[in-house]
Amino acid sequence: MTRQYFGTDGIRGTVGQAPITPDFVLRLGHAVGRVLQRQSARPKVLIGKDTRVSGYMLEAALEAGLNSAGADVVLLGPVPTPAVAYLTRAQRADLGVVISASHNPYPDNGIKFFSAEGAKLPDAWEADVEAMLAEAPQWMASASLGRSRRLEDAAGRYVEFCKSTFGQDLNLRGLKIVVDAANGAAYQIAPMVFHELGADVVPIGCAPDGLNINDGVGATHPAALVAAVRQHGAHYGVALDGDADRLQMVDADGRLFNGDELLYVLAADRLGAAGGSVAAVGGVVGTLMTNQGVELALRALGLDVARAKVGDRYVLEELLARGWLLGGEGSGHLLVLDRHSTGDGLISALQVLRACVRGGRSLAELLAPVTVFPQTLINVRLAPGSRWQDNTALAEATRAVEAELGDDGRVLIRASGTEPLLRVMVEARDAARAQACAQRLADAAAQG
Repeated sequence: MTRQYFGTDGIRGTVGQAPITPDFVLRLGHAVGRVLQRQSARPKVLIGKDTRVSGYMLEAALEAGLNSAGADVVLLGPVPTPAVAYLTRAQRADLGVVISASHNPYPDNGIKFFSAEGAKLPDAWEADVEAMLAEAPQWMASASLGRSRRLEDAAGRYVEFCKSTFGQDLNLRGLKIVVDAANGAAYQIAPMVFHELGADVVPIGCAPDGLNINDGVGATHPAALVAAVRQHGAHYGVALDGDADRLQMVDADGRLFNGDELLYVLAADRLGAAGGSVAAVGGVVGTLMTNQGVELALRALGLDVARAKVGDRYVLEELLARGWLLGGEGSGHLLVLDRHSTGDGLISALQVLRACVRGGRSLAELLAPVTVFPQTLINVRLAPGSRWQDNTALAEATRAVEAELGDDGRVLIRASGTEPLLRVMVEARDAARAQACAQRLADAAAQG
């Protein structure tokens, strides 16, 4: 499908530039409402947002568009993206909408959607919306217009849901945890969840002003978390991104753990809870970028490992196709499908902390069996119209590097989906070797 507006995760861009303008978002709301009316005469739609100042404007436009097509709207206010997925299910709504640009800086914003089951919607649904956008609007008569209301306790409902995934048998008493919400959607909710489970919470990145989301804090800027954990003598640090579906963690020594490592902790803990039954866990889904050292450690546990394309939606598709529960990306998008239908930074953090508390071991101890391979990533700018697949020098260099590395490394070459760049990545047991091999490939790519 050739998409005009939808990308891999909804519609995103710079506020004030097409398509992130109030007139387009009003039309989008109207088109979505008309598509929903094919299944329901009176659709119910939930709208949540992050803390960007543009959220007020886009929320009002989207609400008006949906109302104009006869859809009722429930406003949730600032809540994490996974909170919208959960509340859409819990409220028996027809659709959940999130106004957020995730880890992007504040001038950007976006809109993404969840089904009634709290899952990402298929390409076919997005195609229907784009087709409806091409049609002239059909304004409803006054008696058929939708109505709007606010769900005042949306945050509280989600807090209770998060806590329920931790279980009744354990708590976080005795632990000091730094919580960094990236000045984003979880700025109130995240500290509350950890506090109510018993932790001594030190909040940072929890004072949004509409302009400071992801600004030097959060999962994409973890140095602030590392510094705060050391400063406060905390046991752990938890960093979320602007819409709280991405996670990075830090231990008492200031060591940063990415999504690949946290995924191993989750899988090993599940395997232990299942009495070592590999069949009970099945396998784990990573991506093309998942560290080879983590894959080898997972396979050493007896677990199968599958790789999906980069992007949490592709990890989810692979999990559903295989009937597995655990998957994720190094960026911190983690999926625990028996806890939530979508990636959730808060719930993933709770599952990791539960593994630490249940086993009485630190993150470093739980990850002792994992030797992370050093990675080198080099971006090579492509000439307009060039096809890197036809570059014979690169093909020859790739074969030579792969033969040299053997089972001690791997090569991944892929084009960027957003820029005219070729991403050349090499993993090896030795960092210098990874750097040297990546540079050889980058030099060959530049010749094309």
